Amino acid sequence: MKLVFVTAEADPFAKTGGLGEVAGSLPAFLHKQGIDVRIIMPKYSSIPKEFQREFKHLSHFDVPVAWRKQYCGLEETVYQGIPYYFIDNEYYFTRPNVYGEYDDAERFAFFSRAALESLIHIPGFKPDIIHCHDWHTALIPLMLKEFYNREPLYYPIKTLFTIHNLKYQGIFPKEVLCDIVGLGMEFFKENGLEFHGAINFMKSALLYADQITTVSPTYAEEIQNPFYGENLDGLLRKRRDILTGILNGIDYEVYDPFNDPYLAMSFHDVSLAKTENKKHLQKTIGLPVREECAILGMVSRIVDQKGFDLLAHVIEEILELDIQMVILGTGEKKYEERLQYFASKYPEKLTIRLEFSNERAHQIYAGADMLLMPSRFEPCGIAQMIAMRYGTVPIVRETGGLKDTVIPYNDIMGTGNGFSFVNYNAHEFLFTVKRALSIYYENKLVWNNIRLRGLESDFSWSRSANAYIELYKSLLQIS
Repeated sequence: MKLVFVTAEADPFAKTGGLGEVAGSLPAFLHKQGIDVRIIMPKYSSIPKEFQREFKHLSHFDVPVAWRKQYCGLEETVYQGIPYYFIDNEYYFTRPNVYGEYDDAERFAFFSRAALESLIHIPGFKPDIIHCHDWHTALIPLMLKEFYNREPLYYPIKTLFTIHNLKYQGIFPKEVLCDIVGLGMEFFKENGLEFHGAINFMKSALLYADQITTVSPTYAEEIQNPFYGENLDGLLRKRRDILTGILNGIDYEVYDPFNDPYLAMSFHDVSLAKTENKKHLQKTIGLPVREECAILGMVSRIVDQKGFDLLAHVIEEILELDIQMVILGTGEKKYEERLQYFASKYPEKLTIRLEFSNERAHQIYAGADMLLMPSRFEPCGIAQMIAMRYGTVPIVRETGGLKDTVIPYNDIMGTGNGFSFVNYNAHEFLFTVKRALSIYYENKLVWNNIRLRGLESDFSWSRSANAYIELYKSLLQIS
């Protein structure tokens, strides 16, 4: 089985969030299972120079962008045994940002067409499946059918499209359809790319891909109803027969509490490690060292989706409790400013770091007692999985992958690996935090059992990678 991932980002070359994490780790596990998997992504100028020095020029060719011809270089490197191919065009990819440029429609339409064109130039490799990720590559299933359906290399290829976050769809003016994508206005219709007077790249994949997946079973169900469906729920219901939810995993070599260079102490003795890593976290972020005080952590984009509107409503009530709190991330100014205000008002209780630091993130996962994820929606979420791997108990809203991974503590049955609440309500969130704190302070035996069940949970890629392999086999009708 030969498989090519086409993605806008992949760790360690470029990562802005969960997509980069998945595209960097899932192929490694597929490779271990004997799959010939390769990755195609843009050659951004922001890729670290130590990687770029290892790139080898493979070929160069012209790529059609509607009526234009644009230069494309194809460069290759091998990382952890997996071939990576980089689409090189300085005009499109020498930019300060991976996304958010004024011409993203053209940049990623070019990238999608270039990824298809590049398949001719990879010696000895003919993929069985192209696995596309999010709106940046969503044109590929349609382009494959429209532009390459008479080419022997291409027409047997199957396409699989993964929705990592339905909120981001690639919606652009209708002129993009002809002038950039190179398709006629016959595709500007309800059962085509038309979307409220514009065109929608993601809709293209939902219509034309051979198989659709998303990143958790619950999210696959949620996006078929209007609240989560982002105006595509009707189409997703129509295609429910080819829609599957497969939970993301985490890389147990990257997130390894027994061998993590960022930690003050490894987890060979869990209780001692939690104590020492908590004290180290308190010292390094400027909080008073209080061994018994519960630390609440957040490692997150500071935006509505992640529940910061809920937190904003009740943060003072939380800070009046016997807790310390550390928040790491960046996002909307209104929340950043509100958090900074409370950090100045409660300097011995709240520390805010408006940045992303991988080292600091690992230290929070290891040193905090609880991780807060009160998300409005969460396609999968990996922070809660990482937290449990480091003995930190998650407090989450029951949505998407949070619902699939966090089993709420049941005091009658004595089961569960975390705490959760159902309704998107600030005081329900506050009540759940208070419930967790009462157990933390009043019943250490129960608390340690909750923590232990989290530590024993399996969130490795092994299970999820096998689910993808079965899906690939079904696409190719391999038993």
